[in-house]
Amino acid sequence: MGLPVRVALMGLALLLGLGPSARALDDPVARTRIERLPNGLTVLLLEDRTTPVVSFQVWVRVGSRDEARYTGLAHLFEHMMFRGTARLEPEAHGRLIQARGGRVNAYTTRDVTVYFEDVTSESLPLVIDLEAERFANLRIEEATLASEREVVLEERRMRTETRPSGRAFEALLALAFQSHPYRWPVIGWRSDVEAVTVAACREFFDAFYAPNNLVIVVVGAFEPDAALAHLRRAFGKLEPAGRIPRNPTAEPEQTGERRATVHFEARSPLVTAAWHAPATGHPDAEALDVASQILSAGRSSRLYQRLVYSEQQALAAHGAYWELGDAGLFYAMARVRPDASLPRTEALLFEEIERLRREPVAPHELAKARRQLEVGLVAGLETTSSLASRIGSDYVMLGRIRPLEERLAAIRRVGAEDVQRVARTYLRTDRRSVVVVQPPPADPGDGRP
Repeated sequence: MGLPVRVALMGLALLLGLGPSARALDDPVARTRIERLPNGLTVLLLEDRTTPVVSFQVWVRVGSRDEARYTGLAHLFEHMMFRGTARLEPEAHGRLIQARGGRVNAYTTRDVTVYFEDVTSESLPLVIDLEAERFANLRIEEATLASEREVVLEERRMRTETRPSGRAFEALLALAFQSHPYRWPVIGWRSDVEAVTVAACREFFDAFYAPNNLVIVVVGAFEPDAALAHLRRAFGKLEPAGRIPRNPTAEPEQTGERRATVHFEARSPLVTAAWHAPATGHPDAEALDVASQILSAGRSSRLYQRLVYSEQQALAAHGAYWELGDAGLFYAMARVRPDASLPRTEALLFEEIERLRREPVAPHELAKARRQLEVGLVAGLETTSSLASRIGSDYVMLGRIRPLEERLAAIRRVGAEDVQRVARTYLRTDRRSVVVVQPPPADPGDGRP
């Protein structure tokens, strides 16, 4: 699924700063064709015959932020969509794709739910029919709900309830967001998953799994006119929703530091912090990305060098600028060594944040961070799947598909003063939330020293 050597070399030359190749770099997404069916379904088509592979993605504009009564419903439906229809047995969808050598899966975020298949070109008609079938005739009944409820509860136990990092991140989001629905976990609170009803599931499906709330992305070796005609036949009969409900709650400005402690039996305590940052597409996004690379990208980053290597207080340290549809977070996390001091580790972490605010970054740090981001962007040209994801994400979140050169130029424009400016603007002490995960204090009566 890689690109031809010609394109790969163009990308390499671009990243090495050889100016003329920047104009020669081919950005396939510029050829994306946008169509809309009468029922509101949006279709994005990009023919790219680099390989005989087709990526088919259905972006549903619903995530955990859209849940009203029961949290976890968006993620629960990611599971339910594989549990059969009026004409297909449970898991038949996946088996039919995999039997032809394809890949099928899905994921849920706070903003969207995405279903995707990567197949060879001759299997595209089957994929279209299978997707249309489950959107038209999904089986939503008590037995299916009961089965998937247990799967989700086990997933929650394994990923969140029994892991210090899961506990930390869940508590951090609930602390940083006081009002906005981003505060609850995508997988949902356990009590909601346990209590959700079939009626609530059907109501959720009818509200959000309508064609006028979908964006279908098709990228790869296919004939666009034939695929569009097939999509019209298969999806055109779906009825649009009259109204798609959205949660109107906005997050108020944070006006002071927030702190919480989670008691959990962990050999290595955790210290985590988050600062409110802009939503996706904001002009400061690239400067925040550069700042996060300097702080926490790899073993040469500031957090790793100071906390792990030099001071030997942490086993790991990382962070990132996390963009969401309505808001964003800049977060950092350090895993404290069992023989080290948690307060000392926290102090070192915030010293590095303050240094970013106080001092301009060095030229070599800036150049390296920008190069890392450029490499990541160009790597997005390598597969049909990554192209489809880029197209779908941009269109759903921003309403347009950003040219690669636009994004590369924005990264190159970031200077040391921009990094310092966004650090001073967003990484303020009175705008941060801090969660510490540590063992509970010893009870005099429990026999521990």
